[in-house]
Amino acid sequence: MAVGLTTRMTAADPDALKDAARCLRNGGLVAFPTETVYGLGADAGNAAAIARLYQAKGRPAFNPLIAHVADLAAARNIAVFDAEALNLAESFWPGPLTLVLPKAPNCPVADLATAGLDTVAVRIPAHPVAVALLRAFGGAVVAPSANLSGHVSPTTAAHVQSDLAGRIDLIVDGGAVSVGVESTIVGCFEQPMLLRPGGLPREAIEQVLGRALLQPPQDPDGAMAQPLAPGMLASHYAPRTPVRLMADEVRPGEALLAFGPAVLPGMDKAIAVMNLSGLADLAEAATNLFGYLRALDARGAAGIAVMPVPDHGLGEAINDRLRRAAV
Repeated sequence: MAVGLTTRMTAADPDALKDAARCLRNGGLVAFPTETVYGLGADAGNAAAIARLYQAKGRPAFNPLIAHVADLAAARNIAVFDAEALNLAESFWPGPLTLVLPKAPNCPVADLATAGLDTVAVRIPAHPVAVALLRAFGGAVVAPSANLSGHVSPTTAAHVQSDLAGRIDLIVDGGAVSVGVESTIVGCFEQPMLLRPGGLPREAIEQVLGRALLQPPQDPDGAMAQPLAPGMLASHYAPRTPVRLMADEVRPGEALLAFGPAVLPGMDKAIAVMNLSGLADLAEAATNLFGYLRALDARGAAGIAVMPVPDHGLGEAINDRLRRAAV
């Protein structure tokens, strides 16, 4: 995205929170305090706004984002809770715990926010400003830390301004945060798994569960074998249909994931054609990526041919996801 927006800073009064909620509804990016760190918020159901968020952060890959909600009823609108997940939610929310759960039927969170996975990360923050903003907005807000990717996480509005001025629309100043590290993430799988340590100690979670949290599986070299959560290299949506990258033609029986205005040999005989962006706009391409992959995967083609996508800006993240889909 072009740097050069006018980023407003505002105190966290009721009128400012109404303005911030309106900004989110209009596809804007709003930084706001949680008890852990300042988050950079976007409407969780607006893929175009989420693409802007990735651009603003300079985030190198489409990792899953945490959906923040105001209460448990809102959380149950986007995720499925079993008895253990509900016990954790009732014990520690609002607070610095994120749960990774199966998506609810008709989950309104955009595929781009979940990195195409069938799970969603969700939490209820404890900060009064965050909760008031979420209530004013009336839905889920994805909010990774409000800093440039790779920089130290922000614990004051001034930290946010230093990193993101000119890249986002609004910063709500609610003072310094109280916890100062990101939320603990627990995957609510067949057995609960600690996916990221954070502001809630493991011991407190294990006491409520009555058993130890599992550790994520690791490769022999000690690296995580299948990361599944925000703050990690994300597991990826893998189509059942074979994916062929850098296609310069469409082979018989293939569907085509196109980019830009170019016409390829064999394109007229493709099983299906979906264009990430006819105008070669990388933000539009990011918005469409996971939905189009799923749609082409459902067409019964012998393969999915993918036209080249430039490897700069959001193109780097798009190509990262495409390479993972082609493995």
